[in-house]
Amino acid sequence: MTTWVALLRGVNVGGITIRSADLGALFREQGFDDVRTFLASGNVRFETDAAAVHRAALKSRIEAALRDRFSYDAWIVLVTRSELDAAIDGFPFDADNPARQPWVVFCTDEATRTELAAAAASLDPSVDPISTGPGVVYWNPVKGTTVDTPFAKMLAKARYKATTTNRNLRTLVKIAS
Repeated sequence: MTTWVALLRGVNVGGITIRSADLGALFREQGFDDVRTFLASGNVRFETDAAAVHRAALKSRIEAALRDRFSYDAWIVLVTRSELDAAIDGFPFDADNPARQPWVVFCTDEATRTELAAAAASLDPSVDPISTGPGVVYWNPVKGTTVDTPFAKMLAKARYKATTTNRNLRTLVKIAS
């Protein structure tokens, strides 16, 4: 069995509301085991016999089920538990700095991660501290600026809607525990 984490993009914001109980039920109905939802922001940990080599098919299956059940254009980033742990362990900034927000931006493909990292290289690191890891971009902006910085505005572009989602490091630690 492989433990997976589905990170849904755009849930419980912008008019798309999905209750955690309904989300968990959908995953159980799909035949997944040990389903657990976290917070109200579209985070689901589950187990299935699908190995990482079957990620694309599993992702498509879950997105189709979400679209059918909740009538919205669903996009998810799907990571294994070990990939989640590596993303948490690799956070390169001071996660305990109370003045900063520790974010991890998950990318569905290497091209997106590379593009974001290249664009971020020209940004002011005091405003948009950026680093990369396998499948992720780490971002550590000042609290209260996460929608206003140049990197935030870049992430908000429609072109990244289907290929990224971000989570606060503290949320990821809860999912992993």
